Amino acid sequence: MATISTKLDDAGRKLVSDSVARAEAGTAGEIVTIITEQSDDYGDIALAWSVAVAMLALAVLSVFPDFYLGLIDRLTGSWENAWTPREVLVLAGSVAALKFIGMTLLQLWKPLRFALVPRSVKAARTRARAVTFFKVGAERRTHGRTGILIYLSTRERRAEIVADEAIASRVSDEVWGEAMAAMLAQIRAGHLAEGMAAAVERVGAVLAQHFPRDEDDVNELPDRLIEV
Repeated sequence: MATISTKLDDAGRKLVSDSVARAEAGTAGEIVTIITEQSDDYGDIALAWSVAVAMLALAVLSVFPDFYLGLIDRLTGSWENAWTPREVLVLAGSVAALKFIGMTLLQLWKPLRFALVPRSVKAARTRARAVTFFKVGAERRTHGRTGILIYLSTRERRAEIVADEAIASRVSDEVWGEAMAAMLAQIRAGHLAEGMAAAVERVGAVLAQHFPRDEDDVNELPDRLIEV
């Protein structure tokens, strides 16, 4: 699957911002929306794959030494070459280094790098990044602690909803499932802005039930879409 672009035009940004304003018109809750291309570069996972490939090459060489040493002799035109321990060690190190470098270079191609990351790791790091953004931009920044973040990481194809303590104490995480489903359905169809707007609409409806807007309510967090 191709990566979903995080680039929105002005109309898309306005669509999301307007949906936040409409949703907040009926609730004391404050909705923050963030879109990012990726939540992590997974450099440690890429390193682990490079090391694993190098170790695998050494393992294969150790299991079938006669085959590979004979192959090298034939390729180099040597006749009954007597391999010394030092030559074998140099060969093994060279093979491991070449495999490590080759795998590292291959993973510079982002689609491959991300394909090699376990889904559980992507999920955990997307959630961690969402929580980090929430702590910086929304947590305890509203009078009633009613901030909530809708976060989308396009390369991981994952979304997260993180709520401040007043909301989390009344609304379980499962309740946000409908908002997530509505968002992802639109995004899979290539409608990024519409997906975020759909999630905002459903989150706003839930917040309106539990945190109706007061007459003197003040908009405490920006309505605009944040693109990271």
